[in-house]
Amino acid sequence: MSSSKEYAEYVLEQLSDAGEVSSRAMMGEYVVYFRDKVIGGIYDDRFLVKPTPAAVSLLAGAEYQIPYEVAKEMLLVDAIENRELMAQLLQAMYPELPERKPRKKK
Repeated sequence: MSSSKEYAEYVLEQLSDAGEVSSRAMMGEYVVYFRDKVIGGIYDDRFLVKPTPAAVSLLAGAEYQIPYEVAKEMLLVDAIENRELMAQLLQAMYPELPERKPRKKK
């Protein structure tokens, strides 16, 4: 099952209070970026974020789920309607995330 464009748009809208949020479609799913860093993604209409220390703390008790086979576990965000928490989450996660790797030139 892949994620719907409507759900992806809803998630981006809920995250928009944080600032520069975007996504990129990849094989029926969506990678979600905050500023220039990957924070997580939308998989099977589930919003999952990387389990950084800030995310684990702010989403206390969140369920760990695997976005797709052979992937690392991520945190399921079930409070997507809480825009204030979402903005706080993205801001707190940002410094803990690795810099985006430049694309290799062919």
